Amino acid sequence: MSPAPAPEALSAPLTVEFPFTRSLGPVQSAFLTGLRERVPLGVRTGDGRVLVPPVEYDPATAEELRELVEVAPTGTVTTWAWNPAPRPDQPLPTPFAWVLVRLDGADTALLHALDAPGPEAVRTGMRVRIRWAAERAGAITDIACFEPHGGGPHESGPGGEARPHDGEFADPVTGIVAPARLDYRHSPGRAQTRYLAALAEHKTVGERCPSCRKVYVPPRGACPTCGVATAEQVEVGPRGTVTTYCIVNIKAKNLDIEVPYVYAHIALDGADLALHARIGGIPYDQVRMGLRVEPVWTDGGRYPDHYRPTGEPDADYDAYKELL
Repeated sequence: MSPAPAPEALSAPLTVEFPFTRSLGPVQSAFLTGLRERVPLGVRTGDGRVLVPPVEYDPATAEELRELVEVAPTGTVTTWAWNPAPRPDQPLPTPFAWVLVRLDGADTALLHALDAPGPEAVRTGMRVRIRWAAERAGAITDIACFEPHGGGPHESGPGGEARPHDGEFADPVTGIVAPARLDYRHSPGRAQTRYLAALAEHKTVGERCPSCRKVYVPPRGACPTCGVATAEQVEVGPRGTVTTYCIVNIKAKNLDIEVPYVYAHIALDGADLALHARIGGIPYDQVRMGLRVEPVWTDGGRYPDHYRPTGEPDADYDAYKELL
C-alpha cells in the first residue's frame, strides 16, 4: 500500500520576546548616567589602556576596574558594514552603517550606527562624532547615532587626553530593562507538520526509530539516540502518565490561567518520550507522579487545552521511571 501523501508544510510567524531586567554596578551605572548627561566615560586598566564601553573587570587579567575617565564625543571609524534594510527598533529607520568607533582617548571601539547617505560615504578611518538623542534616560540609545565630523585629527577630551572622572552624577541610573526580541518565520518540517495535522484531528502521532524501535513524541524526523531518520508513524495515547511536574506560582503575561497551576511531563501510552502539558481538573496540590491523565480539547482547538485525571489507579513507578 502506498503511503499517504504528506500534508502541506506549515509555516507561521513566530516572536520570541523576553525583557531582561538587571541591576548595574558602579562602572556601568556611571557609564549610562554619563550618556544621559552627554559625558562619554571609559575605564582605565592597570596597564593604562582605556576601555570604552567600560567593563568592571579587565578582560585580559580579570583585575577589578574602577578608575573612570572621560573621553571625547568624537572618534575614528575602525571598521564598518552597510545595513540597507533596517529592522524595526534599530537606531535609524533609513539605511545606515554599523560602525566600530574608537572615541578619542579610548583604546577600544564602540559599536553603534552611523548616519550616512550611502556606503560610498563611509570609510575606515573617517572621523565621526556622537549625535545625542533629544531625550535621554540613561541607556545606550542616548547616543542616537554617529555622524560624519570634519574636525581635526584625533581630538581627545579636554587637554588632549582622556581625563579622570569621579563618576558622580545626580540621580544615577541603577538598573535597566534590556528588551530581547526575535521575529522570524518558523517552518516545523515534515515530521512536526504531520504531528500538528494529526493533533487537529484529536490524534497524537509519533515516529518510530527503525534502529532502536523507540517512539518519539513530538517527532523530529530523526532519532535523537541513534541519529537515523524516522518515517514510520505510530499513534500513541491518548492517555498517559505524569512522570514529573512543577507548580507555577507566577502569572504569565497574556496567559489567562489563574495561579497556582501545574505543568507536567506526560508519558503518553506507547511513547518513549514524555511531552510537556498543563494539568487541570484537579487541585494543584493533588497532582503527583504516576497520575493517569487524558487530554481535554476545546471547541475548534488544534491541540489539547490541558490534561485531566482519568480516575484510573496511579501507574507503578517501574512503568515510567525510564522516562523521568
